[in-house]
Amino acid sequence: MTFAWFDVGGGRKVFRKVETAKPKRSALPAPMINSDTMSEVQSMHDGKFYTSKSALRATYRAAGLEEVGNDPARLRPRKRPKVDRKAIRDTVEKAAARFDRGERVSRSRPG
Repeated sequence: MTFAWFDVGGGRKVFRKVETAKPKRSALPAPMINSDTMSEVQSMHDGKFYTSKSALRATYRAAGLEEVGNDPARLRPRKRPKVDRKAIRDTVEKAAARFDRGERVSRSRPG
């Protein structure tokens, strides 16, 4: 709500409230609407053609199928497992100690 001066005649002006429209929540001229219609697609399940998303999904649901789309998670880089440096160091030290004691791995050749 804002205020403004209004001319009431005879050289007189009054300061009054001016009703303003509520600010838009978006810069778009209309709300976003997800339509149920789409271009014609052939079902992978029954081979029929559908132009309604809900009708296509209903046939999948009735058959116990799962609709799979583009998953943005597959594009994210995977986290590398943390390397346990202490465990590696301990393993190498144990192997070196066994070698220094004279232990050897005997390999039996097949055949």
